[in-house]
Amino acid sequence: MSNLWPWLAVAGVGALHGLNPATGWTFAAAWGVRSGDRAQALRALAPIAIGHAASVALVAGAVVFGLAMDRVMLQVLAGVLLVVIVGYHLAGRKTKKTRAPAGHIGLALWSFMMSTAHGAGLMLVPVFIPLCMANTPAREITASGSLILALAAVGIHTGAMLAVMGLIACGVCRGFDAGGRLLQSHRRKLSSATR
Repeated sequence: MSNLWPWLAVAGVGALHGLNPATGWTFAAAWGVRSGDRAQALRALAPIAIGHAASVALVAGAVVFGLAMDRVMLQVLAGVLLVVIVGYHLAGRKTKKTRAPAGHIGLALWSFMMSTAHGAGLMLVPVFIPLCMANTPAREITASGSLILALAAVGIHTGAMLAVMGLIACGVCRGFDAGGRLLQSHRRKLSSATR
């Protein structure tokens, strides 16, 4: 059972992270509601996951290889990249044209930038610190372990986060559907009452 706790901690942090609206479930739900295709909400999770996993893998790889990472520098670089992309996006803006939502590449890039800016991956490092010092079998999956195990931890974290995000996005879409049906039934009742 002691080997399972670090993995459960990584999955738990991912699930907790998935509850945060800033992780992208709001975008996924908006895509599903706007398109009228609820599967679009689930398809939007793939680019979000790719961007987030890339950011977390960047930190995990640096920790595994013992590279020093300056969190402030990463946040500044992500912020500068965000400003450049927003500037580029706004430069081509037409005043009377309704803009389509960002595509999958834009969503993945947004996810990578936001994950990097708020320090994704760094939250997993404290989970492993006690394990690095302990002489337990769980020590294998710590930051001093192999890159494959670190990437497995990234996968478990991202998978748990995606599961929670998918449940919330689908729930929001179902809520909008139910709300729309409720409004239509009230309109029908009002129109039949006024006749």
